[in-house]
Amino acid sequence: MIMKLSMRRIPNARLSHLTLSMAALPVLAALLLASCTVGPKYHAPAPVAPPEFKEATAAPTIPSPAAGQPDPTLNGLGQWQVAAPSDATLRGNWWEIYNEPELNALEAQLDINNQNIQQAYENFMAARATVRQARTAFFPTATIGAGGSRNRSSSNTAGSSGATYTALDLTSGISWEPDLWGKVRNSVRQSQANAQVSAATLVNARLSAQASLAQYYFELRGQDALRQILTEAVQADQKSLEYNRAQYETGIGAELTVVQAQATVETAQSTLINLGVARSQYEHAIATLIGKPAAEFSLPERPLLITPPAIPVGLPSQLLERRPDVAAAERTLAAANAQIGIGKAAYYPSLSLTATGGLNSSTWKHLLEWPSRVWSIGPSASETVFDAGLRRAQVQQYEATYRADLAAYRQTVLTAFQQVEDALSTLRILSEQVQQQQRAVEASRRALDLELIRYQEGLDPYINVVTEQNTLLSAQETMAQIEVQRATASVQLIQALGGGWQRTQLPTDKQVTQKPAADAKPADSATPSAPVADTAKP
Repeated sequence: MIMKLSMRRIPNARLSHLTLSMAALPVLAALLLASCTVGPKYHAPAPVAPPEFKEATAAPTIPSPAAGQPDPTLNGLGQWQVAAPSDATLRGNWWEIYNEPELNALEAQLDINNQNIQQAYENFMAARATVRQARTAFFPTATIGAGGSRNRSSSNTAGSSGATYTALDLTSGISWEPDLWGKVRNSVRQSQANAQVSAATLVNARLSAQASLAQYYFELRGQDALRQILTEAVQADQKSLEYNRAQYETGIGAELTVVQAQATVETAQSTLINLGVARSQYEHAIATLIGKPAAEFSLPERPLLITPPAIPVGLPSQLLERRPDVAAAERTLAAANAQIGIGKAAYYPSLSLTATGGLNSSTWKHLLEWPSRVWSIGPSASETVFDAGLRRAQVQQYEATYRADLAAYRQTVLTAFQQVEDALSTLRILSEQVQQQQRAVEASRRALDLELIRYQEGLDPYINVVTEQNTLLSAQETMAQIEVQRATASVQLIQALGGGWQRTQLPTDKQVTQKPAADAKPADSATPSAPVADTAKP
């Protein structure tokens, strides 16, 4: 549909036509009041959620240990327990439930300096600007202009005298295309939905970075714990080596025993050195997340193996209101629905109201005089009568896109349920494995003590001691690794639950339309524990 804006002087003889056009304005106003929005009305999909998470009430696979203090994350039957519905839900800075001040400080730096969050924030700002761009189509467009030229007409053209003259113009114009069929309204709705998608994407990027940082932190501290275990093993092996060397030098022991003890020490030291590879990589990853060069960041060694706290899981139906990726998928669907309305509006005629006026003269002297005035006013309408099926194909494309986005939304919901179930099952199984592995460590330590007695009494060769030492070390390493896996699984569960975010924190249509404050920053936006204000806080 093409709107033409013309500027012409209307002779007095045509004033009657002008009067007739102006008389039609009330009719046009009535048309505007009766305008409608074409296209399907949007209804958010309502996926069916299971009544509860299967893994939240899964039966235990092993009994609790008969001796020792039970794991506080397990119930009396050895089953990992989630927080009761009456417990406080995840809110705001979810990582604070681990009571690790060092982790809290790192997370605070991440929200300010992480470049992925910065990128997502700027994308959200761009999406908000797009909403304001779309809304400008509701209003008239006004222009002003000035021009001047020196001209000469041809002497060889009929009716032309070959005169040279000056043309001076001062003009202004206004045009407006009423939104009779909702094309502009659907465009604004589409832009608002896309801005909300961008807001949810920002929250998701922040949550992903926060979860990655917490996991890297626990992995790094797990490496420190392994280093402590291996350091103690090396010290114990070194004492055994000194004991066997003393036995050999006094003629009591054999050289083979000394060599075996030496090999044990060297192997443990080699493994200890290798731990530095993974630790340095986790440290570098943390530095990148908080926006620092790896060369300028380091964390002092501190062995740490935590027991994950009870995490409030809630109901599956609540999950759909807590996941930013689910919210983004639903808003994408709303944007696709608005696009269908835009396509269907193309079937209807368009109307344009234009008015121009100004001054025209051949001399500067008379340019600003009343007789130099020129003006034009009137409506115009157009309708496409043949386009070889273009509009039909476009609408079919938009409808197919909507159905594809609907399938993507349903798949996102299913994936959300899966990720929660995966994290719950991982925590349950690892908590049970911790109990079992603890018994294995205790048994290995007891076996080593007994074998040392038998070796010192001359009943067994030293190679038996080496075997028991390796068994104990392997059991301790496995125990530490399981503890780290359990800590990272708890972070994954929190991430799968949305990190304490709520759908009510998604900015409204009004909020994404408002112009953001000039001092809005990524660190000021998307605060999970507070609603969105007019400073771009998704």
